[in-house]
Amino acid sequence: MAHTGAVTKAVVPVAGLGTRFLPATKATPKVMMPIVDKPAIQYVVEEAAGAGLEDVLLITGDNQESIAEHFSRAYELEKALSAKGNDRALNAVRAPTQLAEVSYVRQDSPRGLGHAVLCAADHVGNEPFAVLLGDDLISADDDLLGRMIAARQRYGGSIIALMEVPADQTSAYGVAAFKPTDDADIVAITDLVEKPETSEAPSNWIVIGRYVCDPAIFSVLRETPPGRGGEIQLTDALRTLAVADRDACADGGGVHGVLFRGRRFDTGNKQDFLRTTVEFACARPDLAADFVPWLREYVSALK
Repeated sequence: MAHTGAVTKAVVPVAGLGTRFLPATKATPKVMMPIVDKPAIQYVVEEAAGAGLEDVLLITGDNQESIAEHFSRAYELEKALSAKGNDRALNAVRAPTQLAEVSYVRQDSPRGLGHAVLCAADHVGNEPFAVLLGDDLISADDDLLGRMIAARQRYGGSIIALMEVPADQTSAYGVAAFKPTDDADIVAITDLVEKPETSEAPSNWIVIGRYVCDPAIFSVLRETPPGRGGEIQLTDALRTLAVADRDACADGGGVHGVLFRGRRFDTGNKQDFLRTTVEFACARPDLAADFVPWLREYVSALK
């Protein structure tokens, strides 16, 4: 049975303080740190636009005006580049402004991902919507968001993305318990646990930073108390919907998971940020011919 209500809106929380990257993030939002020559947030908005989401809402915090400036026209810069005949740079400057209709809502204080999503309620209204976390970059070749939107149309409710990790990594993530469906790559979520002890994790499939949420999530988030870290956790609200559906005691469409076996780039810590930058550089045809031989030589010379 197809579920009506096209997914056309994306919510991208960007209000985090980026403390792991201080002092770089003292004056620059973490999502504006470049992966090669584009800020991380641009890759995320490109992914949303590539999945057909033309309405992107960024949940921002203090001192993040540079994010809005990046997705706005820079007329003086464009004029200067045009006068110099630098079409390559001109197109690069204009590209982020042409991806989608980007708007902003202020999160008054960083009270957790669930609270950030709740800040989008007025903008989203009674429609399904996607949530994309700026720390997670997904390879465009994998079309994860497209698969999740298709799963929402088939199953309704909310859809989460799941990725398998070694058991000793589960304590850093939300972890899913699930049962199979008729589709080998889609599971029905029966429980979600936020950052469990390794011995208590219900599986080694973790929730990664892509969601397609039913608007029922908003009423649940309003009643969700602070969880781990004293913050309102989106995982806790999704668990409420999943358990209610499992026990057949409430509406909300339940929660399904799309099993993702593609390429995910975690930029939330320094080591993975550096790895992501190197991988993206090696994949760039305009850079790889010079960069990859240099990298091989440099690494081989390291003690």
